[in-house]
Amino acid sequence: MGGETITLYDAIGGDATVRALTRRFYELMDTLPEAARCRAVHPPSLEGSEAKLYDYLTGYLGGPPVYVKKHGHPRLRSRHFAAPIGPEETAEWLLCFRQALDETVENPKLRDIIWPPIERLAYHMQNKE
Repeated sequence: MGGETITLYDAIGGDATVRALTRRFYELMDTLPEAARCRAVHPPSLEGSEAKLYDYLTGYLGGPPVYVKKHGHPRLRSRHFAAPIGPEETAEWLLCFRQALDETVENPKLRDIIWPPIERLAYHMQNKE
């Protein structure tokens, strides 16, 4: 037994998988009618949002700390205060993330590790009833 630790980032396939996950997530948000409320709180172009989520997830999953190098501490909740995020928006965000995760991360055990903290994070972003 080597004792080496592998990060979630490496286990899911690194950069290629994180890029695919974030790309699919925003494709879903942009096209699913059941994600319309969530889509509405985003800017017309999702390009910047996709880039920031990619940067964040890269570091969050154990890859290079790209987001922190570019933007400093994530302060996610305070950065999202300008967007009205209620239960509907949260549910729709989670719907898109769950589907994107299921489509891009092959290993169900890895998806099961990633999902609970992502779900908690989504609920933490809520700022309206």
